[in-house]
Amino acid sequence: MTQTMMIFLKPFISAPSSSLWSKSNIDENSLDTNVKICKRAEVVCQGMLALRKFMQKRRKVEVFKSAEDEADQKNWRKMMNEIEETGSAVLVLRSQRDKNKALPKDRVLGSLVRFKQLKKWNLVSEILEWLRTQHWWDFNEMDFLMLITAYGKQGDFGKAERILGYMNKKGYPANVISHTALMEAYGKGCQYGKAEAIFRRMQTSGPEPSALTYQIIVKIFVEGDKFDEAQEVFEALMDMDAPPLKPDQKMFHMMIYMYKKAGKYEKARHLFSLMAERGIPQNTVTYNSLMSFETNYKVVANIYDQMQRAGLRPDVVSYALLISAYGKARREEEALAVFEEMLDAGVRPTQKSYNILLDAFAISGMVEQARTVFKSMRRDGCCPDLCSYTTMLSAYINAPDMEGAEKFFRRIKQDGLEPNVVTYGTLIKGYAKTNDLEKMMEKYDEMQVNGIKANQTIFTTIMDAYGRNKDFGSAAAWFNEMASSGISPDQKAKNILLSLAKTSEEQMEAKQITGCTNELIVDRIPDNINNNDEDDYDDDVSGDDEDYDDDTDAKESILLGEKLDQLIISGSAASQT
Repeated sequence: MTQTMMIFLKPFISAPSSSLWSKSNIDENSLDTNVKICKRAEVVCQGMLALRKFMQKRRKVEVFKSAEDEADQKNWRKMMNEIEETGSAVLVLRSQRDKNKALPKDRVLGSLVRFKQLKKWNLVSEILEWLRTQHWWDFNEMDFLMLITAYGKQGDFGKAERILGYMNKKGYPANVISHTALMEAYGKGCQYGKAEAIFRRMQTSGPEPSALTYQIIVKIFVEGDKFDEAQEVFEALMDMDAPPLKPDQKMFHMMIYMYKKAGKYEKARHLFSLMAERGIPQNTVTYNSLMSFETNYKVVANIYDQMQRAGLRPDVVSYALLISAYGKARREEEALAVFEEMLDAGVRPTQKSYNILLDAFAISGMVEQARTVFKSMRRDGCCPDLCSYTTMLSAYINAPDMEGAEKFFRRIKQDGLEPNVVTYGTLIKGYAKTNDLEKMMEKYDEMQVNGIKANQTIFTTIMDAYGRNKDFGSAAAWFNEMASSGISPDQKAKNILLSLAKTSEEQMEAKQITGCTNELIVDRIPDNINNNDEDDYDDDVSGDDEDYDDDTDAKESILLGEKLDQLIISGSAASQT
């Protein structure tokens, strides 16, 4: 146990050492009464996020084979930097050719391979289109296939079709690579029907689908919510005696994610068990995918423990999921302890993982602790984004400290960020909670002036605020305003309006407006409602979108940005760089 952890976990000082600190493992009766009363004060700010060695910047020492190799490497790196700066590969390559009167083919090929590894398909397609017009370059079948693949990855099915047609005119027969690339292009372009048509045609008349074809079509089906079709392909592969692709770890991850997306959690758990039965290795991503749809912090902690007992190292996503579970359960001590454990394990936190820890304190209105995390982000090179600022704002709201919230809201603009609907919604919720309807409407009007349209959460919050102040007429008017703004009121909004109706006349009006004539269970907005429609921490845990056909270096997992969907689909364990 580190000295830092000893400081902020005083209530758990007598607990046995463990990879996880869980209140369920501690005898509550053995805790000091004073500690219980001052529980939140025990989570101290000073030194709780001490700088670790691995977070300090180190100068990288490069070794070259010779002076000639060093010059060549530096020239190539300079050229790549120029491409990054200008955004155009052809301009830089053409200038290189003009200067040297001859552009080495290996340099062009090296650039293509590097951009392919980086998944910069726009630059790959730009270079290949240029090479098609160059007499000194023998544009062959492999170049055509790479170009179709590049357009496929970008979802530009129109250009992929054009190149495929041109390739056929040149006498190159269509093969499984070109068909698969075009199928992927349709999938990326959300033309799921056309993608499926190509796959079915390949099944019946050829060319025979490859392992990659099956992987991509399952991914397309899952992304297009064609769950039955995905399950059909998966089960067919499972039943084949000699399948072109034996369902592997990545495909199982895909299917677990699909069942999570469809809300069929039992089937997802069954697939997890089936992996073990079939001898398919389970890795960190497998356990992350299970943790992602569990809501009970005890269940999440149990899966985390299982992963460690299996000898697997948690990655930044694993820690983030556990921190999020503890945070939402208002168990801030455990959330911070897991974050400290992540740092002690040498796992570098991302901007998004800091946001999750920030949210854990913000939910309970622990402003000082949230401010410490917020400051630590900059120190560790994780510049706070709008999500960070909005979460910090919610800490003031939940304190409640509306004066502090107003000051911090002004700071958002001073720091060069533009508040969005989530930021305004968080502040509007704060004034609604304190029954300051005048300030609530002032912020609503300011949001409208800035051209930001209200979302359903904001309308429901305002409606509820008026209703709780015995102004049912205004509440009903805001319900109608929501509908007239093009937002279809959900069941929660309908239930809230029904709950606000007290007299028989109001109840009749509420039923008429909502269209609910049957008795309805009331589902009011809880006090700790989070307006983060765009930054919902239940879903915003993700990783880099790895393609099945690319062997790339392991990358750092990214949290809360691109949705958990990409992480599970990719199957990347996202180990630290």
